Amino acid sequence: MLPRLQVDETLEMPIYRQISESIRDAVVNGTLEPGERLPATRALADQLGLNRQTISSAYELLEQEGFIKGQVGRGSFVTLPVGASPRGIDWDGLLQEEPKLAAPPSAPDSVISFTASRPSELLFPLDEFRATCQEVIAEPAAASILQLGAPAGYRPLRKHLFADAAKEGLARATDDVIVTNGVQQALDLIQRVLCGGSGGPVVIEDPVYLGLKNIFATAGTRVIGVPVTQDGIDLEVLARILLRERPRLLVLTPNFQNPTGATMPLEARRQVIRMAREAQVVLVENDIYGALRYRGDALPTLKELDESGDVVLLRSFSKLAFPGLRVGWVIAPKPLTARLAEAKQCCDLHTDQLSQAVLLRFAESGRLEQHREHILKTGLERLECALSTCQRVMPEGTVFTKPDGGMNLWIRLPEQLDSGELLGPAQREGVAYLPGKYFAVSRDQSSCLRISFAGLDPDKIRHGLEVLGKLFRSEASRVRAARTYEPATALV
Repeated sequence: MLPRLQVDETLEMPIYRQISESIRDAVVNGTLEPGERLPATRALADQLGLNRQTISSAYELLEQEGFIKGQVGRGSFVTLPVGASPRGIDWDGLLQEEPKLAAPPSAPDSVISFTASRPSELLFPLDEFRATCQEVIAEPAAASILQLGAPAGYRPLRKHLFADAAKEGLARATDDVIVTNGVQQALDLIQRVLCGGSGGPVVIEDPVYLGLKNIFATAGTRVIGVPVTQDGIDLEVLARILLRERPRLLVLTPNFQNPTGATMPLEARRQVIRMAREAQVVLVENDIYGALRYRGDALPTLKELDESGDVVLLRSFSKLAFPGLRVGWVIAPKPLTARLAEAKQCCDLHTDQLSQAVLLRFAESGRLEQHREHILKTGLERLECALSTCQRVMPEGTVFTKPDGGMNLWIRLPEQLDSGELLGPAQREGVAYLPGKYFAVSRDQSSCLRISFAGLDPDKIRHGLEVLGKLFRSEASRVRAARTYEPATALV
């Protein structure tokens, strides 16, 4: 439809050009569509109080430019010049209200990167993996594996995971297993089922894994952070939050928390379970790093300690085996797993059965356990290298976690150094890391950074941390020198 045209006689631009440009803009932005008939020149002239010749001149110009075409006895119709197209949806305007994910900077390929919390692909047992794939494809059931499956996951794998969990004392008769596309999807499904539309707050660790924080942020859920210490979350702060906020959900990573690497002691685990039960809050245990204990005795999971059976446990193959296969799972009470399966069906119908069948065969053949032993041996070497190098090269006043497993160290720099500001100089020296601000929930983490060591060999870990240590020491010296020469405050 032709929009209302306005002309301004005070402009230097002739009126017929003002009219032609207005009609041209209406065609380009889609207000006037190809094939639409324009008013007759006399009718439009009467409507605007102009001379008919002015309208005729505007139409002639538009026809020359290819925006309209006159047909004898019928009138003038909107067309598009060759090669032109009408403007489509204003996607930027349409999506401007969407929340933006907190996205950390990507590291250049040429640097030693401590940014990714993942295993080294150089440690993947590719020959064993190829053999496993061939065995699965050779099975008579291979065709059915390639079909659509159940939303809850590949049934043989679910049975295997449940049986293993039952042996560990994790799964009860009242529980079930649902397989997900990694722990990230499991967290998203839990958010959809337990928090969608409720407006209730969710309590998470602070600092916390960026992907977890983004799940709730994009859903508009209010998140409340509990400080993480060397021994896991601050229980006193948690108790006050549970009493004051009455949250719907509490999400914790008791083993080798990301990003800090902290592990919650046994007594603290028991207290958290008791506090969650008294507050009637759903407790979700993210145990994605639990299998990566390089030294010391393993602690029972929250799920194992929980006598009520209400704890929701999340696990994955991603950190131990092959992250690209995206196979995680949830062990939880049956009413919840049923709802999660319904929500999952709405998202993707079902998970990739071939990946699940391959991982099942990899586990049942004993190859997964052999690979795990190799991962634990190399993981210990890399952890000890990272810890000893940090101890040797970091500036005085630096504090860092000393985990017994996992993939990450959390470093707090001295002298109010800003890890975000130092990232650029570090990358110019050939080393990258993730600044603490990307993991912050409600507390300032600007002096902190995460070092993910598992994907690098000891030589690169050592060299990368030495570069960072030199840079941080130099900046700390500069800050101290600047403070030394600041003029004293005047006394009056």
